[in-house]
Amino acid sequence: MLAGVAALALAGCRSASLDVNDLGLAPAPSGFSADSAHAYPVHGIDVSKYQGTIDWNAARQGGTAFAWLKATEGGDILDDRFLENWRNAGAAGVPRGAYHFWYHCRPGVEQAAWFIRNVPRERNALPPVIDIEWTPFSPTCTRRPTTEEIVREVGAMADVLERHYGKRPILYIPIDVHRERLVGAFRQHQMWLRAVRDHPKNVYEDRDFHFWQYTESGTVPGIRGEVDRNVFAGTRADWIRWLQTHTAG
Repeated sequence: MLAGVAALALAGCRSASLDVNDLGLAPAPSGFSADSAHAYPVHGIDVSKYQGTIDWNAARQGGTAFAWLKATEGGDILDDRFLENWRNAGAAGVPRGAYHFWYHCRPGVEQAAWFIRNVPRERNALPPVIDIEWTPFSPTCTRRPTTEEIVREVGAMADVLERHYGKRPILYIPIDVHRERLVGAFRQHQMWLRAVRDHPKNVYEDRDFHFWQYTESGTVPGIRGEVDRNVFAGTRADWIRWLQTHTAG
């Protein structure tokens, strides 16, 4: 995996706009590096079995404010370390949620059923994430469906998950999938965007975001090797309000 909230009010509260320019957090338009992401105060990670055993207490103490854990893929794959990470991150007090890697050759309702079968329904969990990527090296499915099909099937999964968990799923969309299929789609969902060479506002057409994955080669205490790092597009106060809204259900 993984992978400016312009004039966007947080659901259920009256916080100010999270536009990065309004917050004074927008990086310079040129000379970008991953260091620009450190202008954002709230950082988190996403992990899968490939990070091995994680010391979640060390990760939290090292500044990890949130984590999304790979849970499922398609309709029959469960990440080997999902339940371990779910249990241990929660015990360490790291706000965590689960993400599903989308499979372009299976109906959305079937993928939703598999996710629900494996991911606990907990009031304090972050909203579920659907990770929509192209899969050119998959041994079983290299399809690139039409916009209409992706919107229909991902939307069907999202609807089922929202009914079950009481939280609208966040969508993780890399630049190529967005540009080729999803510009203007899924306006009702919060977005998690991937951009490791520029700010998302410079490389995503007409798209606001709540989370930004800015590197795949980050380092975090408690994790051996590299890990995806992310930021929340807002202030610390905005983050607290967002958590209060999105971890109730």
